[in-house]
Amino acid sequence: MVAMEISHLQKLTIPVADQDKAKAFYVDTLGFEVRNDTPLPMGNNARWIEVAPAGGQASFVLCNWMPDAPHVVNVMLQTKNTDADVESLRQAGLTVDDPMQTPWGKQATFSDPDGNTFVLTDGAS
Repeated sequence: MVAMEISHLQKLTIPVADQDKAKAFYVDTLGFEVRNDTPLPMGNNARWIEVAPAGGQASFVLCNWMPDAPHVVNVMLQTKNTDADVESLRQAGLTVDDPMQTPWGKQATFSDPDGNTFVLTDGAS
């Protein structure tokens, strides 16, 4: 076995076409906080935009500078109440699968505007 000292997931790159539109979705619709929004030295108006749930340890980097990056699939987002969050997302105009009870908690799936998919879950972390 290799000795590693990894302690947690730090950042996850989320491929997006339009950084401003993506930032608005994650902040205004999901309620994430902006942790960083800094221009990159690439000359193409790209920025390092980092968003995260308030108090969350890991963050998402909203990346538009890697056009061939695959979508992320079924990233699980912990919630205290799947049913209430599903209703909030639907009121915001999102299509969200009906919550489904699983042996590991209630879950519901939705996508961001770029087709990345997420699973809300109130199961044990």
